[in-house]
Amino acid sequence: MPDYRTRALVQSALGDSAGPEPLLSIALGRDMQPSNSFTGPTRKMPPSASAVDFFQLFVPDNVLKNMVVQTNMYAKKFQERFGSDGAWVEVTLTEMKAFLGYMISTSISHCESVLSIWSGGFYSNRSLALVMSQARFEKILKYFHVVAFRSSQTTHGLYKVQPFLDSLQNSFDAAFRPSQTQVLHEPLIDEDPVFIATCTERELRKRKKRKFSLWVRQCSSTGFIIQIYVHLKEGGGPDGLDALKNKPQLHSMVARSLCRNAAGKNYIIFTGPSITSLTLFEEFEKQGIYCCGLLSVRKSDCTGLPLSMLTNPATPPARGQYQIKMKGNMSLICWYNKGHFRFLTNAYSPVQQGVIIKRKSGEIPCPLAVEAFAAHLSYICRYDDKYSKYFISHKPNKTWQQVFWFAISIAINNAYILYKMSDAYHVKRYSRAQFGERLVRELLGLEDASPTH
Repeated sequence: MPDYRTRALVQSALGDSAGPEPLLSIALGRDMQPSNSFTGPTRKMPPSASAVDFFQLFVPDNVLKNMVVQTNMYAKKFQERFGSDGAWVEVTLTEMKAFLGYMISTSISHCESVLSIWSGGFYSNRSLALVMSQARFEKILKYFHVVAFRSSQTTHGLYKVQPFLDSLQNSFDAAFRPSQTQVLHEPLIDEDPVFIATCTERELRKRKKRKFSLWVRQCSSTGFIIQIYVHLKEGGGPDGLDALKNKPQLHSMVARSLCRNAAGKNYIIFTGPSITSLTLFEEFEKQGIYCCGLLSVRKSDCTGLPLSMLTNPATPPARGQYQIKMKGNMSLICWYNKGHFRFLTNAYSPVQQGVIIKRKSGEIPCPLAVEAFAAHLSYICRYDDKYSKYFISHKPNKTWQQVFWFAISIAINNAYILYKMSDAYHVKRYSRAQFGERLVRELLGLEDASPTH
């Protein structure tokens, strides 16, 4: 998981900022205009577009039909091997949509078990329960697959979900053009606090630890997640999740994977301490990708950086004071505000002044790079606060299913962002919760029902 304590401390120190888009006329004097200045949805949706219309920009019927085929294939093979299941009937497209709707409903109710819909308890929902019986839902859940069988050429541990992730990525690329400023980070994925507070110790022990790390490249002006990267724990080797948490070079590998489609577009990428490094930033600059990152002596790869800038002076300077050293277009900034904060950037001129606004102490001077970083960090924190609570609460034990439901959750959040940027939002201004409720009812064939206000 990301180091949220570090993030909170940095955000507290950096305070608030108006958040400048980098004024490229002052960014090192280079022509860094984005290759395509248009930002936003690539397709104009009609005012009558529904929640499921936006969702199916990313998960269209042909993808759902493939899930139907793969699920039926897996059920057939499973029964050939382990014995016939008399209660099984091949799933249909309508049932698959309803199945997804039930799962997505847990992101709105924040209920750990989707089966609570059919219970008589607090999370029961009679109108949803009437669409499909609990027994039928459990049968589909038992056999549900995106890829039923491993091909002879497949060696990747995520082969059961990778085709879906590839399809989702293509849909993200086709549906949205991001702003010039973007952020690489791990989205906030918390366990449901209600479950943690109410479950028994035995249930907690049974819960398997996540075996993967999920990283994203995110548009910092809209929150739209442009690209997903899943790093799978495949044992205790050098590429395992434990190594990923401790070795900056593996975080650099994640950054390269997330930015493989960003070359030549003059994007400005904001990074956290685990990714920030001189070697990576110089490599990205050659590809037409510019960076601004927070540097940590403990967490970052500091190879090639002057030691004099990495050690704290015996006497702390005044708040707002800073030192700068440059190497070509690269600037290393050490700025003081109740602690030393170091930034590495080739996207902002070190001579340009910015300001950090603190509620109690007023304005604190800083380089423009610090102000820009503070603004984008603040935006991502607000995104996490708003959207992370709408991740699907269902927690399967199989890793590929965990990845699949996280990816579906991201697709829904992206769909809502496109909805808010469309004419449909001006017809019915749904909140994120209302949009989710509407999507569930449309997938279940209850589209005539209105969202709860």
